[in-house]
Amino acid sequence: MLCKMENKKVNLLWTGGWDSTFQLLQLLLIYKCEVSPYYLIHEKRPSTGKEIRVMKQIKNYLFLNHPFTAELLKPTQYNAVGDIPPNSEISDAYRSILNKYHVGTQYEWLARFCCSKNITQMQLSVQDHENPDPSHFNLKPLLKKAMIGGQESFIIDPIHMALDDFRIFKYFTFPLMELTKIKMRKISNDLGWQDIMNMTWFCHYPTQNEKPCGICRPCIVALDESFGWRIPASRRAVSFYYRKVFWPAKLGLRSQLINVGLFKGKKRDPLA
Repeated sequence: MLCKMENKKVNLLWTGGWDSTFQLLQLLLIYKCEVSPYYLIHEKRPSTGKEIRVMKQIKNYLFLNHPFTAELLKPTQYNAVGDIPPNSEISDAYRSILNKYHVGTQYEWLARFCCSKNITQMQLSVQDHENPDPSHFNLKPLLKKAMIGGQESFIIDPIHMALDDFRIFKYFTFPLMELTKIKMRKISNDLGWQDIMNMTWFCHYPTQNEKPCGICRPCIVALDESFGWRIPASRRAVSFYYRKVFWPAKLGLRSQLINVGLFKGKKRDPLA
């Protein structure tokens, strides 16, 4: 199935992770779309170098084994998060949402980035979760289906135009909103994408020998979604201790500090 000509070019936030790489493969190998990947550099995130190397490795594999993708996959556009221009309307909307739910900070600076670059349809590879956290922002009720690049996707429904949520999420499309990682793994196996998907990276704080740490939020999510096989046994043991002992203690201390006025802020997941 080819993309419709008017939707042939697709903007994709690509990190070298499982979800965004799966979407990249769908766009290139199934829908034959021209893809412009974007990567936002976190100056202080230790995984940045690893993610960039993984993306280069995946590109080389694609170009070697699927030569036609060399024409479809455009050079990755790298931008630093710290260089994104401020936008008070977006930042105020984000803070308003944060007063009601926990929502990742990345949506605030991604919205500012898209606004500054006049990007109106940046594909975000946000996937469905088997066991969603009820304390986290749930975007799905605000979305409606739309055809993007010949592929069924989701956008925030314009009927929510008056909401702060719309001011943040109007820049994005969500093609994986009905897929879990388990479903993506099955599709990848059926289509012979295992080698590429096994190259992907997810941990924010890799160890010195470039193994997943087991305790950052992406590692915790991987464990909770039956992807613990991607984390070495030694780091799974560290993760178990962290979640059973250190994490509850940290939450308890934080709550006490908030109660006595020595710590300001909302109680939230320290791994977020």
